Amino acid sequence: MKHVKLNAWQVGLVFKNGAYCYMIREGTYWLWNKNVYIYEMTKPFTPPAELNILLADTALAGLLEVVEVNDQEIALQYENGLFKQVLTPGRYAYWKGPVYYRFVKADLTKIEITEPIERNILTSGKLAPYVRSYTVDNQEKALLFIDGQYSRELQPGVYYWWKNAISINVGKADTRQLQLEINGQEILTRDKAALRVNAWAQYKVTDIRKALLENKDYERQLYITIQLALREYLAAYALDELLDKKDAAAQTIAGRIDTGTLGVTLMAVGIRDIILPGDVKEIMNQVLVAEKKAQANVIARREETASTRSMLNTAKLMEDNAMLWKLKEMEYVEKIADKINTISVNGNGQLIEQLKQLFTGAK
Repeated sequence: MKHVKLNAWQVGLVFKNGAYCYMIREGTYWLWNKNVYIYEMTKPFTPPAELNILLADTALAGLLEVVEVNDQEIALQYENGLFKQVLTPGRYAYWKGPVYYRFVKADLTKIEITEPIERNILTSGKLAPYVRSYTVDNQEKALLFIDGQYSRELQPGVYYWWKNAISINVGKADTRQLQLEINGQEILTRDKAALRVNAWAQYKVTDIRKALLENKDYERQLYITIQLALREYLAAYALDELLDKKDAAAQTIAGRIDTGTLGVTLMAVGIRDIILPGDVKEIMNQVLVAEKKAQANVIARREETASTRSMLNTAKLMEDNAMLWKLKEMEYVEKIADKINTISVNGNGQLIEQLKQLFTGAK
């Protein structure tokens, strides 16, 4: 005979020869040739035998809450409002009473998370094997594809989906102003001059559906579109004309480019560099030097003509005015005297006449 005492919030399951007999609650019992499994009602119930057999006892079934999780399902178990664990497919039993249990079932055959599950739980490590997420940044727009088919447009934010066999892909595009470099373009001008051109373009993605759904690699297509327009424009001009119209070329090229079918808006186009081949550059430098030399010769001839004209006017004035002639003589005497330390003059008082003869010779 076995003595058994059960306290409050304890339950005993009585078995005889491995078969379930009945349930006992709080109290003292004497049992003959029987076994008792004692359970705490504050802890989950682990059945010692097939649960269906135990549930045939209506008294015991009234004390248990049974949760069935089917295939392709999970259940989130909460105890007194706190998330505890994830229940995988199976059958679970919990005591009713001191601990309040709550369960949230989730169907994993779909992708949308429609169940009332908090975000901090979705991002917890316990749910990581069952949840996939994707982030669309504030400067981006994205398209959602389910099993390869377009579903909808995604605005900036964080998205969570159930992880299953359904394929999910997200295509996104940056909606900020972007820069496209078009470098090293070998172009032949109308007069057969080979140039290397470096250009740039600024654009924005304005229609993500056109950009991603109706075009494959829209950035590459935009590059080729601008490249062809650049070549078409530059090939229509001779080298000299092109160098003169370099600044205006950008606006003309931008006006010829249609980007509406690509889902982008072209903001600006510019030519950064026009690089000439070495032989052409040398020839142009020679031309420039020759032009500068010719300009210098013209200026020198102009200055010589002006100087000669001035000397002629001075000579005419001196011829008509004896006093001016004397002043000019004194000016030359002063210039010569600056370079001579001493001058010895002998004569009978005709000093000016002697100096005249000394420096200029007698007329």
